[in-house]
Amino acid sequence: MFTKFLRAIIMGPPGSGKGTIANRLAKDFGMVHLSSGDLLRTQIYDMTEHGLQAKAYMDDGKLVPDDIMTKMVLDELKKYESQCWLLDGFPRTVAQARELDHAEQLDVVMNLRVPFDVILNRIKGRWTHAKSGRIYHDDFNPPKEPGIDDVTGEPLIQRDDDKEETVRKRLEHYRRLTHPVLQYYRNKGVVEEFSGSFSNEIWPDVHKFLSTFKRPLQFTHYD
Repeated sequence: MFTKFLRAIIMGPPGSGKGTIANRLAKDFGMVHLSSGDLLRTQIYDMTEHGLQAKAYMDDGKLVPDDIMTKMVLDELKKYESQCWLLDGFPRTVAQARELDHAEQLDVVMNLRVPFDVILNRIKGRWTHAKSGRIYHDDFNPPKEPGIDDVTGEPLIQRDDDKEETVRKRLEHYRRLTHPVLQYYRNKGVVEEFSGSFSNEIWPDVHKFLSTFKRPLQFTHYD
């Protein structure tokens, strides 16, 4: 017996274009895009029970425990029992994946495979105008004068998150964290892999896959 509405997860390393593709899926297929990071920030801001519990750990420099994150996400999913949804950023551990399995019948895990070297070169080329937030890129959108904002003539900066050492650490952390989760879902036969270097390269394959995905009984597709 299959789920009535599509239950999906999207996975991909930082800088893979996962957010862009998730937003397109939400728009084109009528799915609820639920980002665990956005949910966590909202719960903390709204001072909910889960949010306060999570904030206490974060204020101590600790990771939010699996049980708190799982309860937070599962409680949120109850709001969308009659809708297709796409989870982004959850589960991050095998323990979280198992708890999700107990509560929901998952249809597919879409994994974006983008070479780390491609991501590294793309991110480390970013430069930002601090006051306005304007973003430039050495290759895709270079400023007229290197290191200078086109509008104000002020110096551009490279954010800490965009520096090569930081990006490498984030990618390696992602690899270590998600490998067991992906293997867990591969063993269950629900992982669909999509490879490429850019969102626009991967997107047609993702769109085609979901357009022909037959397992859910109800699926809203906006073409």
